[in-house]
Amino acid sequence: MALIEDKEVESFTTADLRRRAHGVLAPLKSRISSEVEVPAGRSDFELNPEMKILEGAERKQTAAVLIPVIERENQASILFTQRTDEMPTHAGQISFPGGKMDARDANVVETALREAHEEIGLEAEFIDTIGFLDDYVTSTGYRISPLVAIVRQGFSITPDQSEVADVFEVPLSFLMNAQNHEMHTREWRGAHRKFYAMPYESRFIWGATAGMLRNLYDWLYKMDSNT
Repeated sequence: MALIEDKEVESFTTADLRRRAHGVLAPLKSRISSEVEVPAGRSDFELNPEMKILEGAERKQTAAVLIPVIERENQASILFTQRTDEMPTHAGQISFPGGKMDARDANVVETALREAHEEIGLEAEFIDTIGFLDDYVTSTGYRISPLVAIVRQGFSITPDQSEVADVFEVPLSFLMNAQNHEMHTREWRGAHRKFYAMPYESRFIWGATAGMLRNLYDWLYKMDSNT
């Protein structure tokens, strides 16, 4: 296990997020218009390029997640779900609200908002969408569009207990502090696979969820690294 040395973040509010994300994240129209081609930019295996996970990315199952940034008075946080142990895939793992695109969804924006409502009862009227991170390809055959959004106060949470065992928040300042971005190694299909992890208290955030958070960090602080 090793720490990725980079910038340290002491605090982070939704105003900070709006300021840093302005003109950086992909606009919603890039995922609504069928005329806009979206490259698959990140994956479970970006740290393991020899596994060539991005090959055939256009044939993978389309999915979307909502990255819900909760608006607090002095400190923003990100809301996560923990899947039940009975789920057929990724049982017990920590994730963002989201899932597969289905026939009723016109685009991945609708998928992310619908899944957030179905999984945790989050109403769209409290959600201010900001923009998209790079599409993320997983080893389980999904191509995920991560939609970053601010959730305004007044919202309520009603988890679907058949899918969601718990809902919790982690301070955005913790997640945007690269000193908390760990790199782990685990054997997968006979090879050693590297992946990001961001353990917080008793929670182990890892895999695709941590990879998307690292992508959020990269985008928000890319401007700093170029100065």
